[in-house]
Amino acid sequence: MALNSFEQVINRRKTRSVKWDLMEMIYEIEDASDILPMWVADMDFAAPRAVIDALHERIDHPIFGYSYMCEGCKTAVQTWLLNRHGWQTQNDWMLFHHGVVPAIATVIETFTQKSDRVLINTPVYPPFFSVPEKQGRQIVENKLLEDNGVYKLDFTSFENQLKQGIKLFIFCNPHNPGGTVWPRKTLQEIIRLCTKYDTLILSDEIHGDLVFPEFKHIPLALLAGAEADRIITCVAPTKTFNLAGVQAAVMIATDPEKREKLKENALSHGQMELSAFAAAALNAAYEHGAPWLDDLMKVLSSHMDYAIEKITKAIPNIKIYKPQGTYLLWIDYRATGLSEESIMKSLLTKGKLALEPGSKYGELGTGYLRMNVACPRATLEDGVQRFIHALT
Repeated sequence: MALNSFEQVINRRKTRSVKWDLMEMIYEIEDASDILPMWVADMDFAAPRAVIDALHERIDHPIFGYSYMCEGCKTAVQTWLLNRHGWQTQNDWMLFHHGVVPAIATVIETFTQKSDRVLINTPVYPPFFSVPEKQGRQIVENKLLEDNGVYKLDFTSFENQLKQGIKLFIFCNPHNPGGTVWPRKTLQEIIRLCTKYDTLILSDEIHGDLVFPEFKHIPLALLAGAEADRIITCVAPTKTFNLAGVQAAVMIATDPEKREKLKENALSHGQMELSAFAAAALNAAYEHGAPWLDDLMKVLSSHMDYAIEKITKAIPNIKIYKPQGTYLLWIDYRATGLSEESIMKSLLTKGKLALEPGSKYGELGTGYLRMNVACPRATLEDGVQRFIHALT
């Protein structure tokens, strides 16, 4: 697939797009018609042609009755994980859900009780805070250490927290918002300590496919050996292939007892199988999406280089390190002396640009902005110019 397939600017307004059509509500402004959204993590690229064709083929059959995830869908996931990440899974390890965040909620509800302690690394994706909180769990934060744009775990703090009784550790692998792709030694130490203190691990690996060639995503369970049963891994085609609105995710659990508990939880909530469209999209993406993804990563790398060079040259007090994965820039504006309120106001009112404030990701996110660069080059250049205009 030619790289220029990512250059088409597609109008997404009035398509029930959260990113484009809900900005008035999200940012509490009267009119967002002239504001460019580069905030929420979905892409402004068309999905792979194979996925679109598969959806057309399914919709051409005019009956949309109850559907199920066939063995072919499971095999597509299995083959993808083996070819892309070297992880040999089995079809019967897989349970499907309507998204990784709902899967996280299900795991928390199934394996913890109210007031149980749930450990997260911060700064981190906001549902890691909100979902356990809504379920009445105690959130324990292990604050990450940052070194030239790369996050590291503070294992002294991590172990001290595990000692105090942690029922579940929710791990973002790779990391959002920082884009750190965790090295093997870090993963091995996480497994060792969680084994020592008998802690269940939920590994959210939704960004695992969006890793640049210089780095390698390693599924946590791949390294766990005999301890794989303490890990539930969540993967999805949704971030990888821009299918968030299709709503499909996979929970992978090697332990049959844990799978049975997850199935019982699904029954207790009347949770149905995924839609016919989710099945068609997932299968096509994992079977035929690799060339599209390879091209995408080249585009994203180029986009990040452009945005970092232009912004930091124009505003020297801004620091941006190229992430190791994801399509999200984590912009450090702490040296500007601006408050979050003032910089967000400048971006929205002067720059007409919507980014995510770092405080959404926890206290350690204060002083940062998250920018989504997964868009056509013309849109990116417009957004970068708006950013510079807002702050100069």
